[in-house]
Amino acid sequence: MTTTLDSPRRKASAYLYRKPKLRLGILLSAPMLWLGLAYLGALAALFVTAFWTTDAFTGQVVTEWSMDNFVTLFSDAVYRTITLRTVGIAALVTVITAIIAFPMAFYMAKFASPRARRLLVIAVMTPLWASYLVKAYAWRTMLSGNGVLHWLLKPFGLDTPGYGVLATVITLSYLWLPYMILPIYAGLERLPNSLVDASGDLGARPFRTFRSVVLPVTFPVIVAGSIFTFSLSLGDYIAVKIVGGTSQMLGNVVYDNIGAANNLPFAATVATVPVVIMLAYLAAVRRTGALDNL
Repeated sequence: MTTTLDSPRRKASAYLYRKPKLRLGILLSAPMLWLGLAYLGALAALFVTAFWTTDAFTGQVVTEWSMDNFVTLFSDAVYRTITLRTVGIAALVTVITAIIAFPMAFYMAKFASPRARRLLVIAVMTPLWASYLVKAYAWRTMLSGNGVLHWLLKPFGLDTPGYGVLATVITLSYLWLPYMILPIYAGLERLPNSLVDASGDLGARPFRTFRSVVLPVTFPVIVAGSIFTFSLSLGDYIAVKIVGGTSQMLGNVVYDNIGAANNLPFAATVATVPVVIMLAYLAAVRRTGALDNL
């Protein structure tokens, strides 16, 4: 009886052994099914909901196709301003984090000893272990009128920027800095020291070596890090609530329309804007090879 049962199993195992692609397909079937239902399905539902409306009297969702939400979104100057502000903040945060992250990552990859390198990597990752809210409220405390920055800048006749767009940029730059440092560090670690040495042997000055050797090789990893910082800043709504003062970003509009306004279709319409922006951004950076470094 055991021999009879084992025979089909052996045949099936032998068949699967000869078909590696089939084995891989069976192995990935469950995760891909989950991805299709939980992620892509939810994203499709978001796009469908964006074309619905809300009854102004009852507050119920009207499942009839309409372009009214998109007309309101693109015709109202307030939403255009919020969109431009959100993209501007995300771009500025990306630039600031890249400027700060590159020298730190370069030192970690090329100058630090193995022991110091491990400690620096842990130091960079440590803020990721802390709560988002704790870090955001810590910056709210430091940016307040009687906070640490006020105490440090007061002898020089300066003061804190207070709460607003600048405070949002500072907070988001701190929050997402590790996501820029780690990809750049990984890329610089793969950069052969012989290339830098050869450039110096040929008479290139340090800036020329950086511009002609280091930057072209590491540019894809910088772009890879920017995907994280740009997308995370584009969809953030908590930091601007905590330190943004009266400023608003697209995430706040989505949050307010889901909560106080109870207008889920319009919230879904606004939520499509960051998605479309990120799809366009990913299409633009695809040619740089940055996606291969993720």
